[in-house]
Amino acid sequence: MTPQDAAAPARRLTARITGNVQAVGFRYRTLQQALRLGLTGVVENRIDGSVLVVAEGSGPALEELLQWLNSPAAPGSVNAVQDSWSEATGEFGTFSTA
Repeated sequence: MTPQDAAAPARRLTARITGNVQAVGFRYRTLQQALRLGLTGVVENRIDGSVLVVAEGSGPALEELLQWLNSPAAPGSVNAVQDSWSEATGEFGTFSTA
């Protein structure tokens, strides 16, 4: 992390991941990636079969998480990642699964 990254305001990434992403270790591996990147937030299965990720932290770390979500390294088979960006709220103390 550069000094500029530390000074930049935290951002929020909200991503909905569709495909074969439940019961394949997707939440656990996303948790591990987010913790490695120093992010806070939550990852949870949705009733429609998708996975929702809400992550807060530095822009570069969030971009890296988004790249990973779209990569073959992510478990299962990702069909699409719908992402949106906003200001961080600071509501999360750590990154967890729900």
